[in-house]
Amino acid sequence: MFKHKDQRVGVFIDTQNMYYSARNLFKRKVNFKNIVEDGVAGRKLIRAIAYVVSTEGGENNAFFEALENAGIETRKKPLMEYPSGQKKADWDVGLAIDVVQALDTLDVVVIVSGDGDFQPLVNYVQSRGRMVELMAFDKTTSGKLIEMVHDYTDLSANQRRYLIGPKLTTHVEKKLPQEDSTHEEVEEGENEDQDATDSFFMKLDESVSDQEESRTRRLEF
Repeated sequence: MFKHKDQRVGVFIDTQNMYYSARNLFKRKVNFKNIVEDGVAGRKLIRAIAYVVSTEGGENNAFFEALENAGIETRKKPLMEYPSGQKKADWDVGLAIDVVQALDTLDVVVIVSGDGDFQPLVNYVQSRGRMVELMAFDKTTSGKLIEMVHDYTDLSANQRRYLIGPKLTTHVEKKLPQEDSTHEEVEEGENEDQDATDSFFMKLDESVSDQEESRTRRLEF
């Protein structure tokens, strides 16, 4: 797709989708700053918004601050707990509404998510004569969504650029003898500047984690 410097760009980040995709696929964290930078690609950034979930304990405040320091706006929604004990935090509708409301000021909409639920949004944006670009991890991205957009960036193809930090550990992991040197080299490179990038990690309730992982698996086709 042809890109030129005068295009006005809006970047809309489905933070939960990115977080769980990176965790499930690579056990790593996401470098949102680099994603926004490459999504803009030297054009005019109008807005970059990350949709996040806040908790009563404020565990994610450092993460929110890191996003804002990188020039990314945060839209916060509290984690909702229902009488049944189910917990939910879904930003799909809010993200879609923001895109629609911003269309008059944008030429290009960059959606950072692999969620196939955004297909109607993509259809609408394109019907308004705007370009739609997608950035996501290939194995957790809807194939139909990829086919619809004007440009697609597979974040998995450049792990050094889009992932940060060591592997996340939720249990004791043993290094297998068959692990190749290429994998080890990537890990070493991504451990650089760990202190500076550690805030780009979102801690979420484990019950929400289970729900999102199940949803992510349904997107793998």
